[in-house]
Amino acid sequence: MALSCCASSAASFKQYPSVSQNRSYQKIENPILRNNNNIDLVTKPSTSQKWSVAQYDHNSLLSSSTPLESYNLSKHSYNNKIAISKLLAGEDPSDQALKVIDAIQRLGIDYLFQEEIEKILGNQFMSFDHYTSNKHNIEDHLHDTALRFRLLRQQGYFVPAGIFNKLKDKKGNNFKTELSKDMNGLMELYEASHVSIEGEDVLDEANIFSSQLLTASMTCLGDDHRRARAIANTLEYPCHKTLAKFTAKNLFGATSHFGSANGWINVLQELAKYEFNQVQSLHKREILQISQWWRDIGLAKELTFARDQPLKWYIWSVGCLTDPSLSQHRVELTKPIAFIYVIDDLFDVYGNLDELTLFTEAINRWDITAVEKLPHHMKICFKALDNLTNEISHKVYQEHGWNPSHSLRKTWATLCDAFLVEAKWFASGQVPKTEEYLRNGVVSSGVHVVLVHVFFLLGQSITQDTVDFVDKMPGIITSTAAILRLWDDLGSAKDENQEGHDGSYVECYMKERQGSSIEEARQNITERISDAWKCLNKECLSPNPLPATFLKACLNVARLVPLMYSYDDNQRLPSLEQHMKSMFYERVPM
Repeated sequence: MALSCCASSAASFKQYPSVSQNRSYQKIENPILRNNNNIDLVTKPSTSQKWSVAQYDHNSLLSSSTPLESYNLSKHSYNNKIAISKLLAGEDPSDQALKVIDAIQRLGIDYLFQEEIEKILGNQFMSFDHYTSNKHNIEDHLHDTALRFRLLRQQGYFVPAGIFNKLKDKKGNNFKTELSKDMNGLMELYEASHVSIEGEDVLDEANIFSSQLLTASMTCLGDDHRRARAIANTLEYPCHKTLAKFTAKNLFGATSHFGSANGWINVLQELAKYEFNQVQSLHKREILQISQWWRDIGLAKELTFARDQPLKWYIWSVGCLTDPSLSQHRVELTKPIAFIYVIDDLFDVYGNLDELTLFTEAINRWDITAVEKLPHHMKICFKALDNLTNEISHKVYQEHGWNPSHSLRKTWATLCDAFLVEAKWFASGQVPKTEEYLRNGVVSSGVHVVLVHVFFLLGQSITQDTVDFVDKMPGIITSTAAILRLWDDLGSAKDENQEGHDGSYVECYMKERQGSSIEEARQNITERISDAWKCLNKECLSPNPLPATFLKACLNVARLVPLMYSYDDNQRLPSLEQHMKSMFYERVPM
């Protein structure tokens, strides 16, 4: 049960299939995946076809003649960037600059202004105590106060949440009733509540208080549909837990959301539109590279039981590494992600317990000679994984002077160990305790494998200390993995084309707490996801031995999880599919 799984809440730890039963799965083919008339990702699909992340043809993709533009900044866009940089460096950057930074981040172009943003927020952090002590009635400045707090937290600066206690009445029990009239302030208070860490009860209370008032307000807005839509989007997609890459396009034509922008928002939106189209071409190039690699290694033909979804695997890389400059990193990261899916299917769908034990032992020893005892499909999988690990290790060594092969092999061994634990549970019909299940599930999620590869591919701050730190699965990794594992188990539909047996936290919870309902189990999962986010938020605060780019990658994986696991009753991902269709097909008119 890895990145690839979406365990049903009704699934059970059934008897693991016999060898003959497993072999029957090799004959099952998903007509969506095997359709020779599948669409081409680079050319716009016909309106009669239903777009799917799992539905496209490698050959038509590779043979597309659609021109792909090089990624660069035009002279006009460069001038827009300079104009915004000058605005950020203005005489009085306090509140105005924060609003500009917020807009930049929401439009998904913060990579163009990293130095300016860091300088401004660094100064804001240094003056935070002075600011808060001089604005005693922060209810009059609720929006700006909450925005400042959130932006600083997101940048890694710890600022105390106690400032929001000033929003409470004299008894300190409830938030002041007059705040209910400030919709903009409440929206930003709700946004700020999502950067909380453990023990910050005032932010938990602020979340409940603001969300209740905002929800109630939508019934009183009458014909003000844009206002209602802005509130609904805030409630559903808080920016700290949402990837701007997938939502920025909705803001290209919006001005009301940014309030009184004095014209600068138009400049930003124009720049964001240009960047969107340029990055779209860049992503198409990356998809071509990945599809060529996947076709060349031939695993789709050899391992017919495994899923064949390179676009879906690539989506993880797109969400994790959003900066356009990390193009080759996204291509390389997609390759180990593909193997997580393949090995997951090897355990869930294909192998019997004896074979899986031998495979796991071979991965732990990483001995090519031991592989000869394995079935044909496992030999092919191991040798392909060995080749990939050697290739990535060589690239990292060439670029950054560090050979990561030991760390990478260790992550694969740890992943297979966790898969084997689950296989033994299934074989025996055992339902583990919730804590035991989640502890193992954090590893079998595959997140550790992905993020260790990210760390070395980025090549920043690689020392023996940081390598040892990452190898031990620190909180920044385990909290991200817990969010994925728990979201997976909230799902009510299984992943496309997956016929294996999965267990879930829901079943473990109900078994451990006799008489509890599915609703109670799901509520417990929701609470644990919230706790995992608080842990992740804390791990991203300074000081941290890991580079900011890596921390952002961890956050982005967590942000991407809801999109990757929101299956409908037809085992599809409609929300994700719409986002991807928009990102890859639909250019923005300038």
